[in-house]
Amino acid sequence: MPLIKLCKLNEISTAQSLGFFITDVTPQRNIFIVYHDDQVYAYENQCPHTLGPLDWSPHQFLNNSQDHIQCASHGALFTISSGECVYGPCLQQSLIKLPIEVLDGSVYVSL
Repeated sequence: MPLIKLCKLNEISTAQSLGFFITDVTPQRNIFIVYHDDQVYAYENQCPHTLGPLDWSPHQFLNNSQDHIQCASHGALFTISSGECVYGPCLQQSLIKLPIEVLDGSVYVSL
C-alpha cells in the first residue's frame, strides 16, 4: 500500500476536516481527514447509505457542533473516531476507515 502525503498537521488542526481527491492511485480515491481530540482520522468520502459524498461544501464534513461527521444528503451522523453511524438511515453501518500516520509533522494515508 503506498503511503501518500496529504498535508502538514498544522493545516488540518486549524481546519478540523479536509477533503482530498487522490489521482495518483488506481482507482482514484475521494477521501477526507478529521482532526479531533489531538488525533487524525481518515475515511473514504462515501456515505454507506447513499454511496454519495458526505461533504456539503468543500472540506465541510462535520456537523455544526463539530463532534460528528455528517452526511450532506440526509443528515446521518457518524462518530469521528470509528466512523460508525449513530443517527440516520444507516444505523450500525460504518464509513470506510483508512490507515493514517503522522510523521515529521505531516499527515499520510495508506491506500
